[in-house]
Amino acid sequence: MNDPRKYWIGFNFVKGIGPVRFQKLLDFFGKPEIAWHAPPEALRKAGLGEKIVENILLTRSTISLDQKWEQIQEQGITVITWEDDGYPRRLKEIDQPPPLLYVKGEISPEDEWAVAIVGTRNVTAYGRQITDEIAGILSGSGVTVISGMARGVDAIAHQAALNSGGRTIAVFGAGVDRIYPPEHRALADRITERGALISDYAPGTPPEASNFPARNRIISGLAMAVVVTEAGQRSGALITASFAADQGREVFAVPGSVKSPQSRGTNRLIQDGAYLVQDPKEILDVLSLTMVTQHHTARVVLPADAVEAQVLETLSQEPMHIDEIGTRTELPIDKISATLALMELKGMVRQVGGMNYVAVRDSQADYE
Repeated sequence: MNDPRKYWIGFNFVKGIGPVRFQKLLDFFGKPEIAWHAPPEALRKAGLGEKIVENILLTRSTISLDQKWEQIQEQGITVITWEDDGYPRRLKEIDQPPPLLYVKGEISPEDEWAVAIVGTRNVTAYGRQITDEIAGILSGSGVTVISGMARGVDAIAHQAALNSGGRTIAVFGAGVDRIYPPEHRALADRITERGALISDYAPGTPPEASNFPARNRIISGLAMAVVVTEAGQRSGALITASFAADQGREVFAVPGSVKSPQSRGTNRLIQDGAYLVQDPKEILDVLSLTMVTQHHTARVVLPADAVEAQVLETLSQEPMHIDEIGTRTELPIDKISATLALMELKGMVRQVGGMNYVAVRDSQADYE
């Protein structure tokens, strides 16, 4: 089995190899395959400490990459790495994104428009009602709902999105084959049909408490914004909100009674500057998401013309600045800018920052 992703999986099993150390390996060796087979002295030259080198050697000697790959395939799990087009754009933009994701279900271009809804496990009737309402309205407007499939607010958000006929993504603090809590197995099955289960932890990883802060960071990283509907002072949802703020995402919070322990966290978020949510539609307005359905339609319906074809032919997977596109196509910058905006809505191109664009391969195949 020669799929290079098996080497990404191998390093995912090495204790102590996270995004920073993995990037060191890529910078030094160029490919994970070369790093996986490198001798100890080369690993040390790459900047790894002795303990990490020992961990790599131990993992090499105890696992079969081909066997791991076969097991993952048999479970219907997809592996997406930094190098794959399907890696979520918003997540890739955060500081130190996970090198790979394990996915059950499917990540769709529609998930570019996503909002995370999180909160307490000990949800009140008020929290249940407002979570259901917000998730239903967002989902009904074409917005993907992201959460962590925990008891309480998370599960309600996923269920409301599904009941509205929308998409939802659940991020795990365990392997995607370890459904937790176990009573959410039926919910997990529904999510794989209308969204995805995602984790950066290898299959088989148990749901340990230390895994959940990293899980929360992915939840906020995938989303345009985080909505906290009900949370106590020490709720993990507040960690997600903190990550969202650090990542430049908007944070929304639902106010509650000053007498309710489950609203102390959300009230504090509002006090600290989060958007106060009185009407779910305010979230759509603030995020300019009232046109999501039209964006989805534009992606599918609007035809390519000669200008789009010329721009698409010029672009590749390497970022190109809009000025360079203008030089190569000999088209006016205002024409290119308008065309790129429409092509981005259709999923044909993607802006990667600083007016730099890349072609999206799947879309390119559709328009050839």
